[in-house]
Amino acid sequence: MNNQKILIKNGLIVTVNPRMDILRGDILIEGNRIQSVDSRLSVKDTEVFYADDFIIVPGFVQTHIHLAQTLFRNMAEDMSLLDWLSSVILPGEANHTPQSLRLSAQLSLAELFRCGTTTIMDIGIVRHAEVLFESIAESGMRAVCGKMLMDYGEGPEILLESADKALRESLDLLKKWHGYGDNRIRYAFSPRFVLSSSDELLKQLSELARRYDVIIHSHASENKTEIELVRQRFGMSNIEVFDHFGLTEARLCLAHCIWTNETDRKIMKKNDVKVLHCPSANLKLGSGIAPVPDYLNRGINASLGADGAPCNNNLNIFTEMRLAGLIQKHLHGPEAMPAPDVFRLATIEGARALGMDKEIGSIEPGKKADIVFIKRNQVHSIPDENIYAKLIYTTQTADVRHVMIDGNWIMRDRQLLTLNEEDIISKIKL
Repeated sequence: MNNQKILIKNGLIVTVNPRMDILRGDILIEGNRIQSVDSRLSVKDTEVFYADDFIIVPGFVQTHIHLAQTLFRNMAEDMSLLDWLSSVILPGEANHTPQSLRLSAQLSLAELFRCGTTTIMDIGIVRHAEVLFESIAESGMRAVCGKMLMDYGEGPEILLESADKALRESLDLLKKWHGYGDNRIRYAFSPRFVLSSSDELLKQLSELARRYDVIIHSHASENKTEIELVRQRFGMSNIEVFDHFGLTEARLCLAHCIWTNETDRKIMKKNDVKVLHCPSANLKLGSGIAPVPDYLNRGINASLGADGAPCNNNLNIFTEMRLAGLIQKHLHGPEAMPAPDVFRLATIEGARALGMDKEIGSIEPGKKADIVFIKRNQVHSIPDENIYAKLIYTTQTADVRHVMIDGNWIMRDRQLLTLNEEDIISKIKL
């Protein structure tokens, strides 16, 4: 248990509280929580960290990540979604050993920390999923994770399991890892998408997710060909399939949601379905642009994720924020997606998608001390006339100097403290 006190002095604090306050001031951390945020605090017998040169922001939340795919970076170029899956990604996942999967996870986590990401939702892998949980636990990352479920359709035989086996292993992982580390790790049921799920699997998932009160994390409505195949099989859209099997009655989080119609969006709004927006991946695979402004106008929660390195080439939240703003301006005009709204997608709205908005996503008393320190006076980012524009459009990964999760330093002065970066790189290069 972390019982230390840290007083952070004189930082420029981007609180993301309900008023979106930005203030020059101090933060008192006791153990793993923020105790006070004020313009001036004085506490005796406390470690003091002087933050005069830093913008202090809540740790970034990425709600759709594939830790298992980072070793496939730069290997799957210039292909559409289903070809990309069948020719590179599924064979790669099928060939993972526990050792290669651990390296992929560690490489991913190191990159995520370096861009200030402190919470992720990872969709997992069919085989050796325990390795992902172990890697997350050792790193200090806050995460929602699951075992990927595939029991239907085409793909390497080794990835296709019976529904009973897949769900039995999922429940074993849930019972071991859900709530681990003072609730730092949580479980999600993770069917890859409806095309790789049997009717029986989808039926059972709905009941299990409600029984255990955990998230269902999947992909939906990413690609036009996918949409056509879903309609051929079920006679309805992706969202209607999830609704038909009762999954929208659970805590459903869906990556992409590019090709949705009015019926879909009414279902999503009614059932509080969460949209996990991955602009880089959607652009690179030529899938399209998700109608995020419409989702937000309807009150549908949206958040951001880098997806996987093979369809993005990096896991950088600053890239996702920048693109999330820019691509909508082309379609809807320059007023669309103001920088503060985009910043919320990467912080408090991501926390809300994961059911953690009472714990993380903003810098407020009582919340977990997941905090990121960004160097201010950089030649590429000054002046500070608009802090949110600075964070969205000019900040670079190298500007993230320190990262804290649960009141523990994860990175200091760009040095990772929970992962051996040189060791990871040396093993991969071999």
